[in-house]
Amino acid sequence: MPEITQTILIVDDSPENLTVLSELLQPIYRVRAATSGRKALRIAVTAPRPDLILLDVMMPEMDGYQVFEQLRTNPATCDIPVIFVTAMDNMEAELHGLDVGAVDYITKPIVPPIVLARIHTQLELKQARDWLRDQNGYLEAEIAKRMVENELIQKVSIRALAHLAETRDPETGNHILRTQNYVQQLAQDLQTHPRFASTLSDRYIQLLTRSAPLHDIGKVGIPDAILQKPGPLTPEEWKIMKTHAQLGREAIELAERDAAEPVDFLSLAKEIANWHHEKWDGTGYPDGLAGDAIPVSARIMALADVFDALISRRVYKNPMAYDDVQNIIAAGRGQHFDPDITDIFLAHFSIFCDIADNHRDPIPD
Repeated sequence: MPEITQTILIVDDSPENLTVLSELLQPIYRVRAATSGRKALRIAVTAPRPDLILLDVMMPEMDGYQVFEQLRTNPATCDIPVIFVTAMDNMEAELHGLDVGAVDYITKPIVPPIVLARIHTQLELKQARDWLRDQNGYLEAEIAKRMVENELIQKVSIRALAHLAETRDPETGNHILRTQNYVQQLAQDLQTHPRFASTLSDRYIQLLTRSAPLHDIGKVGIPDAILQKPGPLTPEEWKIMKTHAQLGREAIELAERDAAEPVDFLSLAKEIANWHHEKWDGTGYPDGLAGDAIPVSARIMALADVFDALISRRVYKNPMAYDDVQNIIAAGRGQHFDPDITDIFLAHFSIFCDIADNHRDPIPD
């Protein structure tokens, strides 16, 4: 004899009707019974949960429609199919039962073969719905897993590319990690500012943070003799050094062309790489952009990059004290840096110092 795996809950205030339906169904299904609507609601949420409910319409205290409404409002029972069972043999009652959401409508006195056939059909449909839900759940889980994997691969790839540039300039140490954290913090601090609120959405900040490590990717194209020179650069050397912005933009453009679809973070990475040396007053490079013509991403990166350069040791200089750096940043307000971005940065200056302290470069032997 096959194992009984499906459960049917019969709800009827008449013991005689419960007996008739139970005797019909018990050889095939696991049967649970309730003589009132309230008892039915309690049983429906306990194990073994019903796969189908046969619900009498005409009952005292709570009629079948009221019971059905409560079943539908409870997340634990809202997906259980319900067949109304009633002595009301008229089209209006049947249409009403189906209209409120019942899967079928059976009139009394019952005809056993018809009842069994309709129950079998609804249980098969429920099995199919459950299977589809499980498949959808599995597919959604797989998609989420793949997205997490893709995010991780993307982050690792960005870091690998950024560290490639870093190997050409080994004294930058944790510069990439620090500037990435400065950019994220500064963007979040600016998020409620009226000038930036429409741009700095959570998604934008996420992409901006992800792309920040690529700001100096173009340095891979600068000769070591210039990149690692311990003294001041000649005008000709400085001209070559400044090409790292264009080289970075071109490298990211090539990556964009290879992508089958647009990649949002690459667009921001390209902005940052190309324009993070532009200045608010138009005296920067490579294009001499000024004011709001400089993308917000590059303006944020510019301040983060300068701050870190000033506090860090380089082959050509010692690190500067935080107080001195604060004064230099303040003096660059409205000249090198966007005034509002500068104000927000200086208002949270201690936080940026904490980020720098938490990611200090190792002290050389």
